[in-house]
Amino acid sequence: MLDEKAKKIMLRKIPHGLYICGVNNGEELNGFTASWLMQASFQPPLIVNCVRKDSTSQQMIKTSGVFAISFLEDGQKDIAQKFFKPIGRVGNKFGDVEFYLTKTGCPIISNSLGYVECNVVDLVEKGDHTIYVGEVIAAVVHREGKQLLLETTGWNYGG
Repeated sequence: MLDEKAKKIMLRKIPHGLYICGVNNGEELNGFTASWLMQASFQPPLIVNCVRKDSTSQQMIKTSGVFAISFLEDGQKDIAQKFFKPIGRVGNKFGDVEFYLTKTGCPIISNSLGYVECNVVDLVEKGDHTIYVGEVIAAVVHREGKQLLLETTGWNYGG
């Protein structure tokens, strides 16, 4: 029998960065705070991005086949917080956040450390998240800095 308390404690020990995943579907833009992200291959360059199945963004990625990841700097917790709530509850999350669009039309946080832009090459629908495999088609460094980590915010997303 699974010890729920032990499971939660141990799964929360997996280190996670905090990112803003920018998505589009034609003229509609959205972004969400992502933390379940990792590199999966050198050649071709692949990342894995896990997205809640019941989210607007998940459907936008599935439809458009693209997403971009803005890397947040330590100290940008306020930006991460703006993108936690669903678009249906808060409306335009980019209202007071400076951004620009990539070649594929995905929004990038201008004040981020940089970004990677991806084409979806595969997906797995298991559990309550869709696992997207994205091939990195562009990468830009805005500046050097220390990555914002989930553990430094005092927040939990996992377990």
